[in-house]
Amino acid sequence: MPRYFIWTIGCQMNKAESQQIAGYLDSAGYQAAASFSNADLVILNTCVVRHSAENKVLGTLGLLKGLKNKHPNLQILVTGCLVDSDTHELKRRFPHVDLLFKPGDYPELIAWSQRRGVPVEQRLLRYPRNDDGMTPLPCAFIPIIQGCDNFCSYCIVPYRRGREVSRPLGEIVCEVEELVRRGVKEVTLLGQNVDSYGHNLPGHPDLADLLNELSSIDDLARIRFLTNHPKDISLKLIDTVASLNRVCEHLELPVQSGDDDILKAMRRGYTVEQYRELVHTIRCKVPQISLSTDIIVGFPGETEEQFEHSLSLVQEMRVDVVHVAAYSPRPGTIAWREYQDNIPVEVKKKRLNKIEELQTAIASKINSHLQGKQMEVLVEGRKKGKWFGRTRSNKLVFFEDAGDWVAQLARIQIEKTSPWSLRGEVKKIIN
Repeated sequence: MPRYFIWTIGCQMNKAESQQIAGYLDSAGYQAAASFSNADLVILNTCVVRHSAENKVLGTLGLLKGLKNKHPNLQILVTGCLVDSDTHELKRRFPHVDLLFKPGDYPELIAWSQRRGVPVEQRLLRYPRNDDGMTPLPCAFIPIIQGCDNFCSYCIVPYRRGREVSRPLGEIVCEVEELVRRGVKEVTLLGQNVDSYGHNLPGHPDLADLLNELSSIDDLARIRFLTNHPKDISLKLIDTVASLNRVCEHLELPVQSGDDDILKAMRRGYTVEQYRELVHTIRCKVPQISLSTDIIVGFPGETEEQFEHSLSLVQEMRVDVVHVAAYSPRPGTIAWREYQDNIPVEVKKKRLNKIEELQTAIASKINSHLQGKQMEVLVEGRKKGKWFGRTRSNKLVFFEDAGDWVAQLARIQIEKTSPWSLRGEVKKIIN
């Protein structure tokens, strides 16, 4: 039986697409391998959103070139955001790659398989798995909209994934129903901008409509969705999150900067005050909500004063998680064409570290209030001898117990907190 290994880097959309590719390969008679070295087929699902991610991709492609020199029959496939519509240059640079296909272009993958005589099941089903590629997970990522129409000045995604295209609502519901029958208890709906879902579909159903439909599925315990755009999230959606028990109390709401001039240069479409008002509205309607955000430091022209505005916003908003990154120029983007990357690397690192230090203190304080409380945790698997899972508010929780807890909803009493995770003790099983 041929064996495959999928290497994935980047966003949750990439993880979802890797799950889908794995489901197809399983149906075609392949078996998951534990590493590159014992695989007959390797798929790289790539990310080039930041220079550091692109470097990891290029390094892995170099490693695979050496591996293929030793094992000429090794098949190498590359997908993800490294692959754009013009693959000629990529083929020239990486002649050892057997197939390059754009993100989500499964017909190209199926056609390649058919040319090689692989039995094909035309319907691709996801089989969520743990990091080992083999252990089943109770959680699944479900892409609901591909592409992005926003064209934020720093972002390469619209150029690699194209314009927004939503999947039909009924198709998504059927897929989730099938996954629930297979044991999935939590789904995360994905899109570069999930708040744009449905605008190109007949009747214009929106994300709130989809959440209502999915909430009626028996045995589906939890629903999450990401990523939101502050200019597009609607009051209807916020009210829906507040009213549906199966929708988790967690939102990812990237702000990117705390300075209006930088936000304008980024083409984000909102002001700091509008973001502040949005957060206030969300917290009033969903008091238990946990929030995470993204911030880019060192955007071209960012002064020390403008950076301090971002630092002050982090202090003021006190969200649960801040993902901070240094600006990385991406060839082809608006910022790459129009602005000089004029912030020194050492300044970017200093600013990044300041945000991280502040957020560590904030997260430590927020999580400390959870000590002694009992929280519902959906157990996903084991790491280093401990069970792990997440609360409805997306807090990572570890605990020790001799039983088998995979896919169980457990009530855990929190005994120890940190900025990044919680530790606790099982009090009872919920399901």
